[in-house]
Amino acid sequence: MKKSAVALAAMLVSLTAAAQSSVTVFGVLDAAARYTKSSGKTLKSLGSDGLSSSRLGFRGVEDLGGGLKAGFWIEAAVATDTGAQGDALRFWNRRSSVSLMGNFGELRLGRGKTSARLHLDDFDPFGTTGLGDVSRLYNGLGSNVDTLNRADNQINYVLPGNLGGFYGSIDLAAGEGSNVAASPSTNTSSGGKKMQGFRFGFKQGGLNLGLGYDSTTSALQQKFTMTVFGAAYDFGAAKLQLNLGETKYLDRKQSLTTIGLIVPIGQGQITAGYTDAKANAAAEALAGVGDAKLFALGYLYNLSKRTAIYTTYSQIENNGKGQFSVTNSPAVTAGQKSSGFDLGLRHSF
Repeated sequence: MKKSAVALAAMLVSLTAAAQSSVTVFGVLDAAARYTKSSGKTLKSLGSDGLSSSRLGFRGVEDLGGGLKAGFWIEAAVATDTGAQGDALRFWNRRSSVSLMGNFGELRLGRGKTSARLHLDDFDPFGTTGLGDVSRLYNGLGSNVDTLNRADNQINYVLPGNLGGFYGSIDLAAGEGSNVAASPSTNTSSGGKKMQGFRFGFKQGGLNLGLGYDSTTSALQQKFTMTVFGAAYDFGAAKLQLNLGETKYLDRKQSLTTIGLIVPIGQGQITAGYTDAKANAAAEALAGVGDAKLFALGYLYNLSKRTAIYTTYSQIENNGKGQFSVTNSPAVTAGQKSSGFDLGLRHSF
């Protein structure tokens, strides 16, 4: 029944796309041969999302006149290595929204990324994807909530793009009476939890400054918060990034500092990132939480505007009870390292 519904939805969207020139079909397919190791164990795999998240989506805009437009956006994750959908519980798990746009900005209703996560994407040199993903070090601190990616039931307002370099957005998500716990290590969704957040910044020339904040109510009616501040400057020959992050729940706190460097070289670029994560004593009382350092180095070569090959090496060094791991790593013993290397191909359409 579920497969039939998905097939019907895809057919209807395809028919709509044929009838309306404003509808766009888009996507990314990204796969990488990967080798990871930790705690005396190794794993060889063909993984998805080494450089960019694999996806399939449809988006469209209708001109309503008088400067007002209506839009929709539905987007599903795809596991390139197996062809499986990215989320067993929902098909359009990345985004499903309808919106009104005009000189006032955009009012968006539905599921999508939180403003604070968009900030993190921008100020992580690896875009929170693959072996260099900085969000691997962010932790829910035992709250069983997660604001590190997307939220259901979201009302999102985005500032217009004509404010002289100022940008921003505000999020509100209704809990709708549901506080089903989600694993803090999955970093996938705030689900049906009540959430408020924002993102404000200034970008002009090579300069980009931004601040993001999320507050999510846990099943125990306590607030888990994440605050992130970033600064970046593109010198042309290189782009330097800095991001300061902090997560809090009860008396537990985690502080993270990320430094990123992107150096364009011809049709390619070198990307490097270093993150130092520190947990306070209350947070370190939790299993798997401790101080950790992440180092990642990558190279990307563009074969065309839509196709690229890449390679990345990363390593997480844990201390104390820390059990943070790189993507697709074997299980990590507390206080030990997790590392990985991959070689991949990405194609966008």
